[in-house]
Amino acid sequence: MINYREPDLTQYPPRSPRVRLGGFAHLPRLLDKARAFAAGKQGQYVWAAMMDRHFFDFAGINAQTFLEAVKTGKSDGEMFSWVMEHLSPRLAQPEIIQWSGWLEALGPGDAEGHAWLAERINSYGPNRDDVRTYCEHLDLDDYVSFGGIG
Repeated sequence: MINYREPDLTQYPPRSPRVRLGGFAHLPRLLDKARAFAAGKQGQYVWAAMMDRHFFDFAGINAQTFLEAVKTGKSDGEMFSWVMEHLSPRLAQPEIIQWSGWLEALGPGDAEGHAWLAERINSYGPNRDDVRTYCEHLDLDDYVSFGGIG
């Protein structure tokens, strides 16, 4: 059984970056990664990676401060409230939803990024031509990393 209160990312992946909490894309995945990192069970997952940094930059929240709040054992709902209290600048719901849409659509912008993503997709299955965004890549990577066939 998956224990999201104390995730073990050596056994199963974090939630999809497209799952939202309070309108924020990636926040549930970020919470899974933070909880696993705090417990030393992050597996292959990197704390404060690119997508995480996009969240922290948008929210104006320090990654270490966020991690310390997670370590207190707050639930997803409590962490959402904590995030809303620590947003800098204060953001309205439409801004959060717009940013989440941007994050979900984010893909490589330069040739180097496209080459990196193409290499990753090719390693999952050379016939995949449907992965265009980083969120789609993360979902596929999570699936393949835990035994799925791309």
